[in-house]
This record gives sequence, C-alpha cells and structure tokens, in this order.
Amino acid sequence: MTTLLLVRHGETVDNVNQILQGQTQGELNETGVEQAEKLARKLSNTHIDAFISSDLQRAEHTCKIIAEAHNKSFVTTPLLRERDWGGFTGEFIPSLKDKVWPDDVETLPQIKQRANLFLNLIAQQYPNQTVLAVGHGIINKAIQSVLYDKEMHEVEKMGNAEVRVLMVKGDWKGEKVKD
Repeated sequence: MTTLLLVRHGETVDNVNQILQGQTQGELNETGVEQAEKLARKLSNTHIDAFISSDLQRAEHTCKIIAEAHNKSFVTTPLLRERDWGGFTGEFIPSLKDKVWPDDVETLPQIKQRANLFLNLIAQQYPNQTVLAVGHGIINKAIQSVLYDKEMHEVEKMGNAEVRVLMVKGDWKGEKVKD
C-alpha cells in the first residue's frame, strides 16, 4: 500500500484574479509561497520517500518548497497537470457562466484517464512508500474520484496548499474509470 499525500499548489496571482489557468504555468503569489512554507513546516516530521509535481510552474514551486524542507529533490510529470480548458484558458471565470464550451476542453473521461495513469504510476513505482504529489484542483479531484470510484461532483474541492492522505493499493488496476 502506497501512502499518497495529495497536495494542491499554493495560491496564485490568477487564482486571486479569478482567471482560468488551465495548463498555463501560473505563478504563486506571496500568500501561495507562505501557504507552501506553512505546509512544509507542518510536514517537517513526516517521513516522505518521494516528491512528485505537475510540470507546471505553480505546482513545481510549491513542491520545491516542501521537498527542500526534507532535503530532497522532486520529479515532475504531465499526468498531474491541471485540466486543459482549451479556448476558455485565460478567461475571467465569472464571465463563463452561460457560455458554450469549446470543443478543445479536456473531457472528464480524459482527465480521469490521466488520473488513473497517475495512480498506476504511484502503485507500481512507489510500493509501500509515502509519496507527496503536488497537483491542481481538477486533477486532484479526478484522482480522488477514480480512487474512490465516485463522481467528480462528489469529491470536495481542495483549497490551496491543502493536503489529503490517500491510500493506493499495490495491485491498483483502476479499470473502473467512468464518465
């Protein structure tokens, strides 16, 4: 059984401005850096074998702060990237309420498939270890949705720099990905 400490990146400039970041790099603001530092202190006595991050800057920065407190490095994976919002990327979130979704938005089955691939990676490469992974709001929801076989709307939204402890079985197969 792998213990997965699933973290959402710290607050960003675009979070505050309600801009849909999607797969853009994003940048932690001062609050986001403070949130990551606080989480690093909170986890300072927790044994963590490996650190993994989305390959987007806002997640990498968060992961780096936490990993450095453990004198460890981290690896990145595109599997932990935020949802690709396609033509909605960069838009002011409240203005999207009644808009028709563009065809290039990553679908829920697609993001859940990425989540499943990430869980397979964790189970196979880090058996019986504790792994801290820094992702984003929607991909973290998808990971929990797939792991617990729940609908996306049934998973509570994670706050910035929030951590949730998940247990991933070593024989994880994840073949039950639903729409």
